[in-house]
Amino acid sequence: MTITTQVHTMADGRELIYFDDADTSLSPTRSADPRDLEPRPETPQMRRDPLTGDWVSIVPTRQHRVMLPGGDSNPLVPQTATNPSEIPSNYDVVVFENRSPSFGPGVGGFEEPIGEPGFGDYRDAVGRCEVVCFSPDPAGSLGTQSVSRVRTVIEAWAHRSEALSAMPGIEQVFVFENRGEAIGVTLHHPHGQIYGYPFVAPKTGRLLDSISRMGPTFFADLLEFEQASSRVVHISENFVAFVPYAARWPLELHLLPRRHVPDIAGLTSDERDELAVVYRSLLNGFDALYETPTPYISAWHQAPVNHSRDEVRLMLQITSPRRGENKLKFLAGSEAAMGAFVGDVSPEEQAQSFRSALGSL
Repeated sequence: MTITTQVHTMADGRELIYFDDADTSLSPTRSADPRDLEPRPETPQMRRDPLTGDWVSIVPTRQHRVMLPGGDSNPLVPQTATNPSEIPSNYDVVVFENRSPSFGPGVGGFEEPIGEPGFGDYRDAVGRCEVVCFSPDPAGSLGTQSVSRVRTVIEAWAHRSEALSAMPGIEQVFVFENRGEAIGVTLHHPHGQIYGYPFVAPKTGRLLDSISRMGPTFFADLLEFEQASSRVVHISENFVAFVPYAARWPLELHLLPRRHVPDIAGLTSDERDELAVVYRSLLNGFDALYETPTPYISAWHQAPVNHSRDEVRLMLQITSPRRGENKLKFLAGSEAAMGAFVGDVSPEEQAQSFRSALGSL
């Protein structure tokens, strides 16, 4: 049995793709989107900050997106007679273009090359933003899904990473999930997102600077360094999970593949099978730390599309501001204003807590 896909078009022209579990019980029949939708918004503008050289996408339409809706107006459940949601049919996993994207819907390169930062620099915020729904059930999380379902999600991430990387003008693909109100989610439904950026993200830019200083074997050396520490949380045949040496957040867990692979699409089928088990376990470990679910950001850092693919390795970083049962870390002046972090919990203590939590599963 294999994971299958179906590509559909939504009422306003957006792309929607169903990914059916290998052990799905669903019929392959899918309904058309019957809604009468307004045209998609124009591609927003992005402006370059002359202080840092970073691009900032300005998207006023995001002010109107749904905010913690009730069950009768959840846009991520299958459509019913009383809820004209975004998804026409029942599903296992589904991916669709965001109605109010931070980048796009336009794609393509820029007419003029981007030069050195100046004052008043701007471009169209071309790119792609997609939503990934992990389940039609609005309760639970990715960690509460079956291994088969997590494997389908990984397949969807790989499929979309490859597809977005092939689009004109996309420079980097970012797969991520925001979970919990403390993180700022606007929908509780289990879901994540995928961004296709028209630039290399600032954090990756800083990573490239480190690689240029420390050498092209940076990630192999990093993995060797972390594996020799007491901060290792989990080791499997193809992956190593650890709390990083200089963890910024009170809960921070990184995962690296043992071999070099630039993105999720580069993982073999066997590696994806193993990752489904490992990743699900790590997410459940976060929730086993306390009596209530832990908010987190799960971020898959992938290599730029057009360069540095032999140097930048796929890396997962899961972070949470939770520093106690009823305590959250808020970015203070030094952190929010200057980017100079202060760790509230030692990385070694974090690692011991994670090992205990994973051992209790």
